Amino acid sequence: MRVALLGPVAWRTPPLHYGPWEQVTGLLADGLATRGVDVTLFATLDSRTTATLDGVVPHGYGDDPGLDGRVQEALHVAYALGRSSEFDLVHNHLDWLPLAFAAHCRAPMLTTVHGFSGPRILPAYRSARSAYVSISDSDRVADLDYAATVYHGVDLGGLPFTATPGDGLVSFGRIHPDKGTHTAIEIARRAGRRLTIAGIVHDERYFTEAVAPHIDGDRVEFIGPVGPADRPRVLGSAAALLHPIAFDEPFGLSVVEAMACGTPVVAYARGSMPEVVDDGVTGVLAHDLDGAVAAVGRAVALDRPRCRDRARERFGADRMVDDYLAVYGRLASLQT
Repeated sequence: MRVALLGPVAWRTPPLHYGPWEQVTGLLADGLATRGVDVTLFATLDSRTTATLDGVVPHGYGDDPGLDGRVQEALHVAYALGRSSEFDLVHNHLDWLPLAFAAHCRAPMLTTVHGFSGPRILPAYRSARSAYVSISDSDRVADLDYAATVYHGVDLGGLPFTATPGDGLVSFGRIHPDKGTHTAIEIARRAGRRLTIAGIVHDERYFTEAVAPHIDGDRVEFIGPVGPADRPRVLGSAAALLHPIAFDEPFGLSVVEAMACGTPVVAYARGSMPEVVDDGVTGVLAHDLDGAVAAVGRAVALDRPRCRDRARERFGADRMVDDYLAVYGRLASLQT
């Protein structure tokens, strides 16, 4: 089977720092290539992959203010779909834009929905000729026809186990109201533990008004975005990860990465969290601030080797590749 992976181009694949869609697409491309699949990754030209790399965008527009993201994505999609007749399947990881031009795709299209940014993009999904994969059962729209749910996988080799962590907590992800960074600060304060905040600032005003006033370098530390090389140290050294989301999280890669290091999670039971977190094994689910504060003590007492084993069993990249190969096989059988 010849597969075209149509990746995002906001950042390099795999990303140097932030870039969850790029991270997942890169792991899938390399995993498919290892299985002997003839796979071409359409991504930024500075990307790194064991698959065949192709594209027209020189580097991620998220790193270059001189590039217009809308233009770069349009050029990227036009180029990849122009080659679509050379493949048996085009696997789209670039949200709604390729769907608007799906009628020009000369191969069956599969779209992994990495999350809906809002209801206004749904017409592109409802009208397109594409099969869909959700990344959690919670992140489904009732009137779309899904081929499967495939949970993201992570690079287990890059997330070693930490048996003896420190006593501090970590908040890892975009600094944005949706991620509840300010709530994590309050949870840590009331739990009497230090907090390390890691991630890109996605909302400058929110950071300035709700987060920055609490950063003192002692009880609350902000270290900015953290790349793959430093992620195991930051996540593994924490007693627990705080994830008090204020929206319905479609998946949550940092949650899985922490658990793979043996670090349990305290998360609000919204969106995919009841699917991703095994309550009482890999973390504790809470419903409000008081519940999350109480959950910290329970979470840090969980068995870290058991947390790691469950996360690695459920969320390894190899399992993700297996699941996608099964979806590819089902779609191929429908074409014959």
